Amino acid sequence: MTQKLITIIGPTASGKTTLAAHLAYKIDGEIISGDSRQIYRHMDLGTGKDLDDYTVNGKKIPYHLIDIADPGYKYNVFEFQRDFLQAYNSILERGKQPILCGGTGLYIEAILKGYRLQPVSENKELREALADKSLAELTEILKGYKQLHNTTDVDTAKRAIRAIEIEEYYKTHEYDDLLSFPKMESVIIGVDIDRESRRKRISERLKSRLENGMLDEIRHLLDMGVAPDDLIYYGLEYKYLTNYVIGKLTYEEMYSGLEIAIHQFAKRQMTWFRGMERRGFPIHWVDFHQSMEEKVNQICSFL
Repeated sequence: MTQKLITIIGPTASGKTTLAAHLAYKIDGEIISGDSRQIYRHMDLGTGKDLDDYTVNGKKIPYHLIDIADPGYKYNVFEFQRDFLQAYNSILERGKQPILCGGTGLYIEAILKGYRLQPVSENKELREALADKSLAELTEILKGYKQLHNTTDVDTAKRAIRAIEIEEYYKTHEYDDLLSFPKMESVIIGVDIDRESRRKRISERLKSRLENGMLDEIRHLLDMGVAPDDLIYYGLEYKYLTNYVIGKLTYEEMYSGLEIAIHQFAKRQMTWFRGMERRGFPIHWVDFHQSMEEKVNQICSFL
């Protein structure tokens, strides 16, 4: 059909990975994950890898940028651009169709718009100056920057400080002086799921993952030597479950707090995607409630 990039986006629990896999099956494609946490090994249930979704009608759909870094490492968007480009080119060389699929808005947009980024070192003085500020205060500071920054995944103070650190760096380093990244031509598909269905799927999925050993996953990571603060840095499941395991939250506080946080996270994802439309990215929305065949056929009509 086309070797132009296809991008599938949607909030958590919208079924975008399953949709991407079925599309890949139909058009002989391979999937590049655009998720900022699924790159970590041994972090499976908490990141929602659902690797079984990559098997369609008995065929394993090739995927990339999952399980490529050790837990505790702080992977960044520059590394994602680099690794994406390598995977993208290798897919094209095999004559396959590349499909970028994920919910991390910053990663997706950094690819589609071709932002010129480079690694940003720690700014110790800035970190010390921000150390006593609350997450709410740090979030307000972030809102004052005009450049691209990650507001979707910022749900811990450490992640907010890192985002501010990056913004401060780019205030004194022009994008044009940095590493060039090719602008990607892409057909963008969004999974449109109504709020009620999204909330129901999030709650059901959280319950299922807890029943299937998500707490054991956290304990295993801690037993491997990953520091609690490093797990908390990743936010959401890793923030709340780690705080429960180390005794800072009761089970009830963990469960209710996490459920609320995931709902808020999904809302921020949709805010980011709607913002992409305002920033000039045309998104073709497909209805979550359609059958898989209907969704895939509709996507094919856009290609």
